Amino acid sequence: MPKTRINVSLDQDLADFAKIFAAENRTSFSEIITQYLLSLKRQVDGESSEKILAHPAFQEAMEKAQTKLRNGTARWHSYNEVFGE
Repeated sequence: MPKTRINVSLDQDLADFAKIFAAENRTSFSEIITQYLLSLKRQVDGESSEKILAHPAFQEAMEKAQTKLRNGTARWHSYNEVFGE
């Protein structure tokens, strides 16, 4: 399947962390996002998914985010709240 480009804006500290985390785990930031979204899609579709990124911190963060989304406790922010002007 052909790939498409999506631009994502992140806080510089978060972007730096993501790059370091990816390098330490011999992957790319793009692959981290791809695996998260693929796992989310498979759960929504009722399919099982293999944990490709098995780093415990990544898995725990992903599970916490999914729990917040499921139970409605996720707090959404506007672009301006996150990035300001």
